[in-house]
Amino acid sequence: MKLATLKDSTRDGRLVVVSRDLTRCSEVGHIARTLQAALDDWAHVAPRLQLIAEGIETGAQPTIRFHEHDATSPLPRAYQWADGSAYVNHVELVRKARGAEMPASFWTDPLIYQGGSDAFLAPRDPILAADEAYGIDMEGEVAVITGDVAMGSSPDSARGAIRLLMLVNDVSLRGLIPGELAKGFGFFQSKPASAFSPVAVTPDELGDAWDGGKLHLPLLVSLNGKPFGKANAGIDMTFDFGQLIAHAAKTRNLLAGAIIGSGTVSNKLDGGPGKPVEEGGSGYSCIAEIRMIETIETGSPKTAFMKFGDQVRIEMKDKAGHSIFGAIEQTVEKYQGADRL
Repeated sequence: MKLATLKDSTRDGRLVVVSRDLTRCSEVGHIARTLQAALDDWAHVAPRLQLIAEGIETGAQPTIRFHEHDATSPLPRAYQWADGSAYVNHVELVRKARGAEMPASFWTDPLIYQGGSDAFLAPRDPILAADEAYGIDMEGEVAVITGDVAMGSSPDSARGAIRLLMLVNDVSLRGLIPGELAKGFGFFQSKPASAFSPVAVTPDELGDAWDGGKLHLPLLVSLNGKPFGKANAGIDMTFDFGQLIAHAAKTRNLLAGAIIGSGTVSNKLDGGPGKPVEEGGSGYSCIAEIRMIETIETGSPKTAFMKFGDQVRIEMKDKAGHSIFGAIEQTVEKYQGADRL
């Protein structure tokens, strides 16, 4: 089934079940008002929501029109947002571009950081930044939402805790990252609010594209209306979601509603760095990666980070060409000053 959260006067919105073609939805406040409430009682609530989903498809369930612009991120805020870096090819390129060797342990021990989860962007909200010099970049990713995961869970057990999948634009401010990392204490200012796809889906909706730990479909990224990336999320993923979740739960419990990200989706080409879409490659899911390759090949980057007015779109389609999660579509805008919450 497919679930979304519609905007309303509350911070957590209201849960709806969405048709497979993303055109219709049914409100389910009598079952669970919010997605977090559904996740907290998943064993009891999910079967009831599934019946609603089946009724939508057969026409037995009353519906209203579903508009992606009316949706928040499926979880407008979450108790946990931890983002991994499962595509080690991407990490290797980052380090190579700055002349640093990558430790061998990176191939066996996942990288993960704890992001800000108190306020996510809606999938059509603008990306606000005070200065283009911050180095505004998108990062196209896949993420899962888990049920409860016990501390010390194995990857196999963790895979069984995956409740929903969605897409992510993990916005990065590349110009602020070096200074923060130099302090030896990780990301904060360089990682503003992320946006998630309008719809989150249960694994069964993905058919054979989902193998229990990886999603084997291209992640489509466009920049200003032009194809920028179509890397397959199931290829070159060194650590699957079971491994990422188990890594995050090594020393703590993860509670229902925890979001775990894949990191920037990245594909190699014939064992080497990828190529742009217009050159027959799979392109890139972030600007930083093409800049890394340009630096390695020519000594300096030539592709600019995003400017005010630029638009990014992130989407994934099934084998028949239908959108699965809806689209993240955001425009970069200048931040004009403190907003009232």
